[in-house]
Amino acid sequence: MMRMFASLLALVAAQPALAEVVATAASPDKAITVAVSIDNDGRATYAVTRKGKPVIADSALGFLFTDAPKLDRHFALVDARTTSADTSWTQPFGEWQTIRDRHTQLVVRLKEKDHDRREMQVTFRIFDDGVGFRYTLPDQPGLHHANIADELTEFALAEDGTAWWKPAYGWNREEYLYEATPISAVGTAQTVATFRLAGGTHVAIHEAALVDYAAMNLQRFQGTRFKANLTPGSGVPKVSRDAGFSTPWRTIAIADDAPGLYHASRMTLNLNEPNRLGDTSSWIRPGKFVGVWWNMITGKWTWSRGPRHGATTANVKRYIDFAAANSIPGVLVEGWNVGWDGDWFGNGKDMQFDQPTEDFDAAELQRYAKSKGVYLIGHNETGGSASHYDAQLDRAFKYAQDHGIPVVKTGYVTDAGQIERTDPDGSQHREWHEGQWMVNHYARVVETAAKYHVSIDSHEPVKDTGLRRTWPNWVAREGGRGMEYMSWAGKNPPNHEANMVFTQLLGGPMDFTPGIVSLKGNAGSDIPSTLAKQLANYVVIYSPVVMVADTPEAYARYPGAFRFIRDVPTDWSETRVLNGEVGHYVTIVRKARGSDDWFLGSVGDEQARTTTVRLDFLDPGKTYTAQIYRDGPNADYRTADRHAITIESKPVRRGDTLTLALAPGGGQAIRFVAPGSGTRAK
Repeated sequence: MMRMFASLLALVAAQPALAEVVATAASPDKAITVAVSIDNDGRATYAVTRKGKPVIADSALGFLFTDAPKLDRHFALVDARTTSADTSWTQPFGEWQTIRDRHTQLVVRLKEKDHDRREMQVTFRIFDDGVGFRYTLPDQPGLHHANIADELTEFALAEDGTAWWKPAYGWNREEYLYEATPISAVGTAQTVATFRLAGGTHVAIHEAALVDYAAMNLQRFQGTRFKANLTPGSGVPKVSRDAGFSTPWRTIAIADDAPGLYHASRMTLNLNEPNRLGDTSSWIRPGKFVGVWWNMITGKWTWSRGPRHGATTANVKRYIDFAAANSIPGVLVEGWNVGWDGDWFGNGKDMQFDQPTEDFDAAELQRYAKSKGVYLIGHNETGGSASHYDAQLDRAFKYAQDHGIPVVKTGYVTDAGQIERTDPDGSQHREWHEGQWMVNHYARVVETAAKYHVSIDSHEPVKDTGLRRTWPNWVAREGGRGMEYMSWAGKNPPNHEANMVFTQLLGGPMDFTPGIVSLKGNAGSDIPSTLAKQLANYVVIYSPVVMVADTPEAYARYPGAFRFIRDVPTDWSETRVLNGEVGHYVTIVRKARGSDDWFLGSVGDEQARTTTVRLDFLDPGKTYTAQIYRDGPNADYRTADRHAITIESKPVRRGDTLTLALAPGGGQAIRFVAPGSGTRAK
């Protein structure tokens, strides 16, 4: 009898608790619906449907604490309020000059019926192409301070399908290739993670407005069900904050296809707070830059002092001359400061960010650059010694301001989990790049830089969650495998860019450092790309600050291709994705801000590919000149013909079609010159 009773209890426990829908809301176009339910255990869940089909099945909400009972059951609905908004705002720079914020908002208040009677609020913003939601934990009896062990947030994808993802918690931070696997085979993934469900719907999961919190990863734990997995810190809680705060937004972009996901990514910006810096037009400078960099990546020069030191006065002057001659406004210099000698990887304690080396005449280079109409871009490599950098922030950015340096590239080169933190009491800790402490460190850097009118291009960064809306001086970041990997063994494969456009770049701009026209890396190794693809990357991979990454000598050998790099801008008024499939190909057109010219970039994978695009983006009634840079007839990333390129011009009008033929590992770049246009954007 007892055995039968135990079996009956087990059977009951295995049954799903009955749930009641307590609140619903739909997107402005009624395509997407969010439903919040509470089951008979008081557990709250949310679900998302699109056009009547499930996208996210019932998924848990709640928190796990280190010093208090978890917050996920015994809930009752206090109230649910629905409002709507339809506004537009203007970016100081970006892929779109004006962004529309049209959404329905559902605010659900949940309170425990017994125990501590704690309250939790969940706010959903439902756009026509996705959903964002976040928690608010009020200051209340039983919850004055939150020590969060993890979120209990789930994302239960309604179908299996294909996932494009890169692993979390590897030693190389975010710099891993994207894998394509069944959704049901994903491990623990960084966001942005992109999914194509079996029925064809595309979904991308990420977060927005990551402030004073640990970054979120996705841990698959059952079939196609994922849970939030917060990045740890050096202490036991992953997040520790006084109650009375809201978490970052968890974002779910939803579209019919991959191009739709790219346009849905504007949701990330809409979920961030407005610009706190006011008018920045006098000091934030989108633009291209050359730099003392690629010769170090290939091993010809060194960052450290010695006979092959790259950052010498003579070398930098040569790059200034090259930049001035080609209307490129910036010159990046790495290895200019004291601290690079010896083994600095993971130990940047000798770095001094206001002390040049003896062979780098900072005052003379400032004068020389200004006389040529060029500015220098600084570089602050911390070697992962973040507290050491914290102690120098004001000095570092005052130095940049005093020397006419409007942008500083920062770096945190050390293994994941090895950021060096020193507290005021002298105690030593090791942090993850995306833990709460480092999230706050990056914010301190950006805020301090803003005081001195300096912009930040973060390398080895925390991922982009749209904070460039709030802090426009956070102009770019790395956070993935850029062109430097093409110099080394284990190069990026030909599908890398088509993967990144629909994964990482949904989060925001990337300093990818394109334009290696030599197609040569370390020890003369061949880069798996065609020449035309290097040009197309300037349109495909967005960043407001873009490197012209090869050497002056290389560009002198390919003047025809270099013309496109000179002409292409970095700031846009409109962007459209004309076609694309994750990991296979993509074609993007962008309209230059302050001009009627459009620029097209198309890149593919290892397969030869032909696509057709319709020029419906051109203004009606005008004849444009299409300056075309396409793969030559025999171009192939695997052969000596990787440099083969055909450069031609033809008149085109709105409604015309163009056939884009991409070679294996290839691409195509086009400038559509409007009648009367003579503008060269920077």
